Amino acid sequence: MRPTSRHGRRTNDSARSARAPRDLPLELTALVGRAPELTLLGEATAHSRLVTVVGPGGIGKSRLVARAAATCALPDGARLVDLAPLAAGELVEYAVAQALGLTEHAVRPARAVLVDHFAPQRALLVLDGFEHLVDGCAGLVRTLLRAAPGLRVLAAGRRPLGVRGERVVPLAPLAEGDAVALFADRAGAVLPGFALDEANAADVREICRRLDGIPLAVELAAGRLTALSPGQLLHRLDDRFRLLTGGGRDALPRHRTLRTAIGWSHELCTTQERLLWARLSVFSGTFDLEAAEYVCGGDGLPPDEVLDVLSALLDQSVVHREDGPSGARYRMLETVRAYGADWLEGSGDTARLRRRHLDWYAALAAWCELEWFSPRQREVAARAAAELPNVRAALEHALTEPGGTPVALHVAGTLWFCWVGCGRLAEGRHWLQRGLELDCGPEGACESPPDVRLKALWVLGHVAALQGDTVAALAALHECREEAERTDDALAVAHAEHRTGVLALVADDAERAERLLRSALDRYREIGELNSNVLMARVELATALIFQHDPLAGGPGDPDGGRDAVAEAVRWCEEVREACEDHGERWALSYALLVLAYAAWSEGDPARARRLLEEGLVIGHAFGDLLGVALAVELLALVTLDEGDPGEAAVLQGAAGGLWPSAGRPSFGPASPRAARAPRALGERRARAALGDARYEEGLRRGAPLGLDAAVRRALGRGAGPVPAPPECPREAADARTPGPVAPPAPWSGEATGPGA
Repeated sequence: MRPTSRHGRRTNDSARSARAPRDLPLELTALVGRAPELTLLGEATAHSRLVTVVGPGGIGKSRLVARAAATCALPDGARLVDLAPLAAGELVEYAVAQALGLTEHAVRPARAVLVDHFAPQRALLVLDGFEHLVDGCAGLVRTLLRAAPGLRVLAAGRRPLGVRGERVVPLAPLAEGDAVALFADRAGAVLPGFALDEANAADVREICRRLDGIPLAVELAAGRLTALSPGQLLHRLDDRFRLLTGGGRDALPRHRTLRTAIGWSHELCTTQERLLWARLSVFSGTFDLEAAEYVCGGDGLPPDEVLDVLSALLDQSVVHREDGPSGARYRMLETVRAYGADWLEGSGDTARLRRRHLDWYAALAAWCELEWFSPRQREVAARAAAELPNVRAALEHALTEPGGTPVALHVAGTLWFCWVGCGRLAEGRHWLQRGLELDCGPEGACESPPDVRLKALWVLGHVAALQGDTVAALAALHECREEAERTDDALAVAHAEHRTGVLALVADDAERAERLLRSALDRYREIGELNSNVLMARVELATALIFQHDPLAGGPGDPDGGRDAVAEAVRWCEEVREACEDHGERWALSYALLVLAYAAWSEGDPARARRLLEEGLVIGHAFGDLLGVALAVELLALVTLDEGDPGEAAVLQGAAGGLWPSAGRPSFGPASPRAARAPRALGERRARAALGDARYEEGLRRGAPLGLDAAVRRALGRGAGPVPAPPECPREAADARTPGPVAPPAPWSGEATGPGA
C-alpha cells in the first residue's frame, strides 16, 4: 500500500523518498574520485540486501558509504550509525536505536524494538566502523534482514561480517590522478593559493605514489604544507619510510604504508602535540574542550595550553571539529585514535588517563542532574545525548576495574533524567542492573556507600515501572524502602514510596496510587525537596485523581465527584506549571500540560485542549520522550474527533498505536489501567461510527507506520515540515549559557588536586 497524505491523496515512492529520513553526516570537504566505486555500490545494493565495503583504515570507506547512502532511492530513506566509539558488542543494539531516534522504553530487548521499526520499511541502514564488534553486529544484521524484507544494509569495516548473502566490495586506494587531485584540494584548504604547477607537480605525484594513494595518508601529507614545501615533504617522507616499518612482515603493504604515514605525521608533531594526541585517545566519539583540558591537562601539558595544542592538531587534520546542539565538539578518526592509544599504552599512562576520563564524566553527570531542574534543561538534554558514547566508555571502564562498581552505580543513578526524560529506559536499566549485580558479594557485603546503592535501586524501580515490569520494579523498590528505613534515609524512602505509587497507577489501583503519592509528596515537603521528580509526583497524583474519579476516564459515574476530581487535578497541574515557569523546567511541564489538556477536553473546550496538547507535544519531542509523545498524539486524536475530522482522528490513533509498543506499558498505554483505556475506547467507538469499519481500519493502517517524527508532524498539521522547537520561557531566554563542570576530583579518584593535576 502506498503512503497517503494527511488529506488522503496518494503519494508515489519518489515523493516519499524525497521526504524520507537521511540522517547522514554533512560533507565538509569534497569527495574526490570514487565515481566507479559509487556506481558499483549502487548496483550492488540494488541486487544484494547486505553489502560490505572492506579495506584498511584510512582508505575512505566511511566517505564512500555515506555518499552512496545519500543517493539512496528507497522510500524510507537511509540512516547511518557510527559504531567505532562502542567498546562492547552488547551495546550495538542501543547505539543503533539511539542513532535512529528510537527511544528505548520497552521491557523487550532493544533488538525487538529495532525489528518492529524496520519490519514495515523499505530503507537502507548504514553501519560504519564495526570491525571490533563483528559478532554483535553480525548477529543484529542477521536478525534484521530476516525480519524486515524491505531492509538493505550497507556496512563499512576492515573485515566482512560473515553473514550469509553478504556481498563484499573491497575498496582499493585512489588512482594516481585522483590521489593528486585530492592532495591539491586539501593543500589548497590549508594553504590558500596553492596550485599544481611545473615546479611542484612531480613532487606531489611522487608523494601520492609513495603513499599508495591512501586518502588519509594523502590528506595528512597535504596538511603539512603549512610548514613544508612539497619537495621537503618528499624528502622527509623518504626518511620516515626508512625509519618506520609499520608492523610485521605479514601485514599488508598498504597497512604498513598507512601506519608509516600516520607515524611520520606523529613524528613531525611537537612533544606536546604528541602527548595530547595520545591522551585524547581515551575519548569515545566526540569530546569538548573542557573535557580535554581536564582529562588531558597536567604532567607536561598545562590545562591552559591544551587549547593551543588542540588547535595545532586541528590544523594538521589529526583532530576534526563538529558543531552541534551542544556547541563545538571534536573527534579523531578511528585510525588516528588507535595510533594514539598505542602510544599511550606504550607510555604506561593509560590507566591514569582512563581514571581521569571516568572522574570527568562522573562529575559531568552530577552537574547535568543539578542543571536539569533549571532554565538549561534543553541544553542538558543535548549535552547528555552528545556525551553518551563517553558515558558508556566510562561506565564500562568502571565496571571492569577493581573497586569501580560504586562509581558506575553513582553515574548510572545520577543519570536518571537521561534514562527517564530522554527516552533511554532500556539502556539505563542495562547499566543499573549490571552495577547492582556486581556491587554485592556472595555474602551480601556491598562495595557502594548506602546512599549510592539506594539511589540506583529507586532509579531502577522507576525505570522498570515505566516499562511495565511490575516484578522487577517491586523487587527494587522494596529493597530500597527496607534499606532506606534501616539507615534512616528519608529522601530514599520518599523516592521509593513515590515510585511505588506510580507502579500502583500502572497496575490499575488508582486509590492506592493516590494514597502513596500524597504520602510521598508530604515527605518531599518535609525534607524541602523541590525538583523535576517532585513536580512529576504532583502530575502523577493529578492523573490518579482523574483515573479514580472522573467518569470520562472510566471512574464511578458520580458527576459531582468527577468534577471535583478534575478540579483538584487541575489545581495540582497549575501549581506544577507555575513552578516550571519559575525554574525554567520543561520536561515535567509537558506532562502537566497533557493533564490540563485532558481536563479542558473533558469540559468541552477542544480548542484549549489542542493548544495545550500541541505545546506539550513539541516539548516531549524535543526531549525524545516517547511516553509523552504517544500520549499527546492519542489525546489529539480525541480532540480531532470533536473538531469534526474522524478520518484524521483514525490516522492519529494509528500513529499512537504504532508508538506504544516501543513505550512499554506507561499509564496511558494499550496495556494500561482500565481508566486510561476508556477515553481511547470512546475515541475508537466514535470514529468507527462516523467512518465505518473499513475506512476506520484504513486510517489506522495509514497512521501505524509513521514513526516518531512523522507522527509528531502529522499531529501538529505540519506535513513534511520540521517540528518546531519548544518556546523559551522567560528565565531560559534571559539566562546566559552555562559551561559544563570544571570538575573537582571525585571522592573515588584518589587525586589531591583539581583540573591540571
